[in-house]
Amino acid sequence: MLGNTNDDATTRGDRPERRALILVENLSVPFDRRVWQECTTLRDAGWTVHVICPQGTKRDTEAEAVVDGVRIHRYPLTAATGGPAGYLREYGTALWHTYRLARKVGPVHVVHACNPPDLLFLPALRLKRLGARFVFDQHDLVPELYLSRFDRGEDLLYRGVRALERMTYRAADIVLATNESYRDVAVRRGGKHPDDVFVVRSAPQIERFQPVPAEPELKRGKPHLLCYLGVMGPQDGVDYALRALARLRDDLGRSDWHAVFVGSGDAFDAMVELSERLGLSDQVEFTGRIPDADLVRYLSTADVCLSPDPRNPLNDVSTMNKVLEYMAMGRPLVSFDLREARVSAGEAAVYARANDEGEFASLVAELLDDPERRARMGKLGQERIGGPLSWRNSQASLLAAYAAACDRARASARGPFTARRRRRR
Repeated sequence: MLGNTNDDATTRGDRPERRALILVENLSVPFDRRVWQECTTLRDAGWTVHVICPQGTKRDTEAEAVVDGVRIHRYPLTAATGGPAGYLREYGTALWHTYRLARKVGPVHVVHACNPPDLLFLPALRLKRLGARFVFDQHDLVPELYLSRFDRGEDLLYRGVRALERMTYRAADIVLATNESYRDVAVRRGGKHPDDVFVVRSAPQIERFQPVPAEPELKRGKPHLLCYLGVMGPQDGVDYALRALARLRDDLGRSDWHAVFVGSGDAFDAMVELSERLGLSDQVEFTGRIPDADLVRYLSTADVCLSPDPRNPLNDVSTMNKVLEYMAMGRPLVSFDLREARVSAGEAAVYARANDEGEFASLVAELLDDPERRARMGKLGQERIGGPLSWRNSQASLLAAYAAACDRARASARGPFTARRRRRR
């Protein structure tokens, strides 16, 4: 049994309480912005929402918290280091704590598991046996992530992650895809019926990204500011951006810029070292993670933003949060030519040939020399974020997915509490 609670059958007025449990391993909540938007959307639609996730290191550190009506259960977790053995320790620890905390939460109507990794179907299956419906929220294509991050080809571990993905798809009643490319994978590779896959795009929190007056002093005496925002992992292309900036300086003779790289990740120290080797230390600043207020100051002052994710099996079909956040702030951006980057940014970006650092540098220079074009691109980006890419559209899709999951539960006549009673007999 997954546990017992005294309020399992409580109601809100005449409507039975609907309970959802969201499982996350990759980030803490509410720090995971997508998951938090999903939590608050479900809460506002009348769901009682529980989350199980790791504790953060500098924020989200409490073992248990109720934030804006969402109950969050957190566990200690050390990120993997040292190759496969480190990942086995991380994921084993996460699964044990997830099982433990799920027993505390008790039966739910929907269990909603967010990857990576593609292992959370295991606790989800246990909840399904009590009648819950399983919604798989596919944040990443883990097989493509493996190929792009480790460059080991389709080896034994790759075949293992493909098998875990297949098992996750098979267990899921409903799949949430972050874009149409991911939806296509769920249907084609995952064998899901198209009616069971819903596109719920990630979208920036508009209230978090409100421009403020530019602060010229952030440019460190230069006419222009370039900005990178995001994770710094092996597949995120910060090395491409730094080499492109070296080309901007050396090949194009441009020293009229200062660049700031905001964020952190596995490759942070290596990127600082690369910047030093390229002789960029005087022009490139690494801030690490910073408060939202400081992030908005930099983005409001930036003339051009950088999205240097190289084309690889993952990046070509993934929606980059930084692209959406640049657009929300009305900033023009330079990107490599990736399929989903074009879908998201449209004419709010200019696109260099895949992984061509020289052309990336040339496009940065072109935008620096054309303030009117930059303004037009920024306006187009804001209009897209406020329109077709807004969270309002994603909210409707998320709630439709939950409605489909609940319809399945009614059709099978096996709600979590009836299943629980049957198991007791």
